[in-house]
Amino acid sequence: MNTKLDNNEFEIDILHLLKVLWKKAWIIILCTILLGAITLSYAYFFVTPQYQAKAMMYVNNSSFSVGSSSFSISTSELTAAKGLLDTYVIILKSRTTLEKVIEEADLDYTYEYLSGMVTASSVNSTEVFQIVATSSDPGEAELIVDTIVKVLPDRIADIVDGSSVRLVDHAVLPTHRSSPSYTKYTMIGLIIGFLLSCGVIVLIDLMDTTIRDEDYLYQRYSIPVLAVVPDAYETKRSSYGYYYKQKDAAEKTEK
Repeated sequence: MNTKLDNNEFEIDILHLLKVLWKKAWIIILCTILLGAITLSYAYFFVTPQYQAKAMMYVNNSSFSVGSSSFSISTSELTAAKGLLDTYVIILKSRTTLEKVIEEADLDYTYEYLSGMVTASSVNSTEVFQIVATSSDPGEAELIVDTIVKVLPDRIADIVDGSSVRLVDHAVLPTHRSSPSYTKYTMIGLIIGFLLSCGVIVLIDLMDTTIRDEDYLYQRYSIPVLAVVPDAYETKRSSYGYYYKQKDAAEKTEK
């Protein structure tokens, strides 16, 4: 139970709260399932499926220059090529490159919108990097990646001297959605339903000031019980109420 302290704070009885939650377990289960079903339905009916097309390219430079500075990179030194690959990613995401992609693929997108659809990153810190396009249309996602693969090598060659970009794996038409994850949405709903129902039940119990029995009165308010008035209408055989119950029944029979 909750015990009132001298500083007007209440000590929460964890065991009591666990008992309350156990008694209301059916409500918790119902709310958990309900929220899980709601989030699953939302993902299924209202979230637009997205598809991803991917391609991989290999980058190898024996030497390159940026501006007036020249650099030389051996094959062994390419193990630390993340900075070099970051350069190629910046070139890929640049306005000039993406506007060229929009023109080549005849897309009705702005540079900013297409930039949000395209990502590129190194594969396991190697010289290979992956280009990913995400779209609600699987065919469009494949088209964007294919166009980038076509445009990017020339763009890199124009900027970085001595570059060599080769296709490792071309894009294929995606047949499975990349998002939304129905399992993820359902799990989020189940967790929210469980936590929300438990929180509401605990809050209601903590705010409940009903005097349940003499033990509750003492433990909650530290007030000793001097006397107890019996319930005259309690129907147990050993209680006062049993006598009155029998008397009322006899009077009704006589009438």
